[in-house]
Amino acid sequence: MDLVAIVTIFVLAVFVGFEVVSKVSSTLHTPLMSGANAIHGVILVGAIIVADHSETNLELGLSVAAIVLATINMVGGFVVTDRMLEMFKGKSGAGKSGTGKSDAGKPGADKSDGAK
Repeated sequence: MDLVAIVTIFVLAVFVGFEVVSKVSSTLHTPLMSGANAIHGVILVGAIIVADHSETNLELGLSVAAIVLATINMVGGFVVTDRMLEMFKGKSGAGKSGTGKSDAGKPGADKSDGAK
C-alpha cells in the first residue's frame, strides 16, 4: 500500500473515531472505559509478544516504546474509570440510611443539654 492510501485511511479513522466518541452519552462513559481497559490489556500483551520476537535493535526499541505507551494508556484508563465511579458514589450517598429522611425526630438526635 502506498503512503497516500495509508495517510488517507488514518485521517478518515481519526474523523470517524472523533464523531463516534463525541456522540456517546455521559452515562455510558464508565462501561465503555471498562471495555477499553480490557482492550488495552490485550494490546499490552501483544506488545510484549512482539518485543519477545524482535530481531533488530529498531524492532526492540519500537516494541519497548509500545509496551511503555500501552502501560501508560491502560493505567490512565483505570484511574479515569475509578474517578468516574467515585463521582457516582458521591451522588447516591445523600443519606446514609438510604431513606432520604432526616434524623431530627429520632431520640438522641438533639445533642443539646436541654437547658434554655
